[in-house]
Amino acid sequence: MSIENTTVAAVQMVSTPHVADNLAAVRRLVAQAAAEGAGFIALPEYWPIMGMSDSDKVAHAEHPGSGPIQDCMMALAREHGVWLVGGTLPMVSPQDGKVLNTTLVYDPQGRSVSRYDKIHLFGFNKGSESYDEARTIVPGENVGTFEAPFGRVGLSVCYDLRFPELYRAMGECALIVVPAAFTHTTGLAHWEVLLRARAIENQCYVLASAQGGKHANGRRTFGHSMLVDPWGEVKAVLPEGEGVISGTLDEDFLAGVRESLPALRHRKM
Repeated sequence: MSIENTTVAAVQMVSTPHVADNLAAVRRLVAQAAAEGAGFIALPEYWPIMGMSDSDKVAHAEHPGSGPIQDCMMALAREHGVWLVGGTLPMVSPQDGKVLNTTLVYDPQGRSVSRYDKIHLFGFNKGSESYDEARTIVPGENVGTFEAPFGRVGLSVCYDLRFPELYRAMGECALIVVPAAFTHTTGLAHWEVLLRARAIENQCYVLASAQGGKHANGRRTFGHSMLVDPWGEVKAVLPEGEGVISGTLDEDFLAGVRESLPALRHRKM
């Protein structure tokens, strides 16, 4: 699979507090993306569970290599023969009552080939909206990348998007993936501009897979899953609701952007 014939897709969901319902939804949506020709598929943050309270996910934390959420992702990657970036799931952490918010990557044989634990934990307090992921999540420590057949892929999650130094630490990527559950308030203000900025400054494609709608717990997520090209143009977007967006990575276009505006070579620090 070379970059010029790689179709990538982002799955958008409106996840519920019920893991079984979310597993059923992701099976349907990944099958749809694969049927539309995608060989590389990304899921959103918190896709297995959006609980009625922040602590609900702790009860569903899995150990590495074991659990129904991981079994589902492994089977989907193998069944459809795709690279699957598994959004995030709750993984067991060293601290009682807390989890790691973890991205796992599976190759087309269903093998787990990369892991990234979300580093930056969201905190927001404005009016009636208040979020503090640090109450139930332990931050990760290591930058996440892996080598796909079309080049290096950088891994990040939601709030990480606000920290450009993380993306510089990834090195030169062909694609950056951003699973997210942006709030409607912050998403309306900042989501698209931040995604486009990360694509422009790193001169690579950005694939963002989001939660998008009103959840049972009352939270409203912004959606707008999208694919952005290295010039910062939005190539595909889904405003709200469950669904799939897709697009093709263009190796010649990527190389052309970097050649005509060699900003990565001009860096001084």
